[in-house]
Amino acid sequence: MEPSDAVHPGPGRAVWALSPRLLLLPLLPVLLGRGLRAGAAASSSGAAAEDSSAMEELATEKEAEESHRQDSVSLLTFILLLTLTILTIWLFKHRRVRFLHETGLAMIYGLIVGVILRYGTPATSGHDKSLSCTQEDRAFSTLLVNVSGKFFEYTLKGEISPGKINSVEQNDMLRKVTFDPEVFFNILLPPIIFHAGYSLKKRHFFRNLGSILAYAFLGTAVSCFIIGNLMYGVVKLMKIVGQLSDKFYYTDCLFFGAIISATDPVTVLAIFNELHADVDLYALLFGESVLNDAVAIVLSSSIVAYQPAGLNTHAFDAAAFFKSVGIFLGIFSGSFTMGAVTGVVTALVTKFTKLHCFPLLETALFFLMSWSTFLLAEACGFTGVVAVLFCGITQAHYTYNNLSVESRSRSKQLFEVLHFLAENFIFSYMGLALFTFQKHVFSPIFIIGAFVAIFLGRAAHIYPLSFFLNLGRRHKIGWNFQHMMMFSGLRGAMAFALAIRDTASYARQMMFTTTLLIVFFTVWVIGGGTTPMLSWLNIRVGVEELSEEDQNEHRWQYFRVGVDPDQDPPPNNDSFQVLQGYSQVKRI
Repeated sequence: MEPSDAVHPGPGRAVWALSPRLLLLPLLPVLLGRGLRAGAAASSSGAAAEDSSAMEELATEKEAEESHRQDSVSLLTFILLLTLTILTIWLFKHRRVRFLHETGLAMIYGLIVGVILRYGTPATSGHDKSLSCTQEDRAFSTLLVNVSGKFFEYTLKGEISPGKINSVEQNDMLRKVTFDPEVFFNILLPPIIFHAGYSLKKRHFFRNLGSILAYAFLGTAVSCFIIGNLMYGVVKLMKIVGQLSDKFYYTDCLFFGAIISATDPVTVLAIFNELHADVDLYALLFGESVLNDAVAIVLSSSIVAYQPAGLNTHAFDAAAFFKSVGIFLGIFSGSFTMGAVTGVVTALVTKFTKLHCFPLLETALFFLMSWSTFLLAEACGFTGVVAVLFCGITQAHYTYNNLSVESRSRSKQLFEVLHFLAENFIFSYMGLALFTFQKHVFSPIFIIGAFVAIFLGRAAHIYPLSFFLNLGRRHKIGWNFQHMMMFSGLRGAMAFALAIRDTASYARQMMFTTTLLIVFFTVWVIGGGTTPMLSWLNIRVGVEELSEEDQNEHRWQYFRVGVDPDQDPPPNNDSFQVLQGYSQVKRI
């Protein structure tokens, strides 16, 4: 029977046919109550989601604010380091203290601050979770992670060895004071290298150009291969005694030989300049160090580009070797051309325009053209260090004469200040990096072997090259000069910058740690022993250099009182730093 059909009543009864909808009336309050509660629950859930989103945004803003504060603190730390270094330098100069140069002082202050940051600041952050990803090709440089419908971007910091996963740095402050290596190359190195070329003493440099080129090119190549082969023997020894925990190839040893062959006798040259040491010795050391940095960086790039055919990518292959030589010549010549052309263009612009009427604009253009040389060379695949060096030499030779008097003074002072600050910043960071860098690999055998190798590598090219150069030189390079050049093979900013640029592998991490210790030793010990060494080797000091105008009018001859100038022997301790008279000889 259908629900709508009538039911016929029996006798004495009355039966009603009810609609099914009427049966739902008693349940209506219950259903309405449930609906209202469901709506309220949905509304409450939406409000909770909005509150959660607002809390996340607030937390993100707080993290950004905290990160900004830590960035400010880290930069303030370096500014205070430089300020303290400057004040101490003034005190040392006032007291005539020469046993410690400003760069060594900056390193000491960096070490002190590094100890404080390392052991005096608590861990402020943790790593919540480690996720495993399956990627057959390689690690992504940028990774997007989907967390509950929200995408977060992560950037690649580098590989971590399995044994060091639990020791990943969890101190935000230490992370902040660890700079990207590209900061050194793109910001700090250009003013240092440009100033070296721009402040070049042209007359003495070009008078000794042949010897300087021999020391810079042949000497650096000889030093690289000698150090590389000796260190390969050290690596073999480490493998035998079980001190080598990862791969270390022959090409890695050659790369180490290239970067550690970059000399930087900034301490020695500063003392030479202060004591007015022999100008030819100064020119030889300065010229070698300037070009040596350029050769070392191109040589290291060529070694990295060495890729022999076959499965063994580190075996010797003649075709790959000559290809690397071609890359070296191509990069160096291209960088040289780019730097020289930029300098000539700047000279033409300043010569055929009236920019000299506006010294501020003239100085600004000079600065931008000089710095852009470095970046342009890097963007074109060349080496910015070589380009900006020869740009500085070209600017000093041509553009400088076209500048107004005010712009000459401004440009000299500007790059001198930038050079001073950048160099001391790097040396301060070296001291800091000994405690803040997280990938140090200390190997006593490798470190001792490196010290022996750089000593032998330096000796193997200074003395033989000096012998052959003296065969064609009118003014011979004396034994005392050779010993001083041998002694002055300090390592500094360039070796550090090349070593820190790539610390991804075990071998590169060991190289960086060893390079850092070598820089410390050479700056402190060899730099501090420069003045006694000058006295012990009887090298003349107190030799005042004449201006170019005086050189064009007269030829000066210095002599010691009571001694025939033509028969003047090498000075002894009694005549050291004695300059009692001069005679003036006119040109005929």
